[in-house]
Amino acid sequence: MSTLPPCPQCSSAYTYEDGSMLVCPECGHEWIPGPAADSNDARIVRDAYGNELRDGDSITVIKDLKVKGSSLVVKVGAKAKNIRLVEGDHDIDCKIDGIGAMKLKSEFVKKA
Repeated sequence: MSTLPPCPQCSSAYTYEDGSMLVCPECGHEWIPGPAADSNDARIVRDAYGNELRDGDSITVIKDLKVKGSSLVVKVGAKAKNIRLVEGDHDIDCKIDGIGAMKLKSEFVKKA
């Protein structure tokens, strides 16, 4: 009897084979075993139009955004250069001219 790896999402030990894929009956996650599964672990951040964002890209804000705890507003068309992708709800860390350091959600920006 061969031992199958646990589910990468919920760590369930009850995985089974379905053709060339492994399936978790508890969470429904399906994956291909082996080294190909490791390359899919990288988080992909996309802008409002579906373009992939990477560290160092330039972005443009597509909607007026109120700055929490301040009377400032980030206007449509504000640009940020050399962004950094971070984990969390606000997945872009950048510096906007005239406002300073900001954390933005990728759904409110487009790649410039």
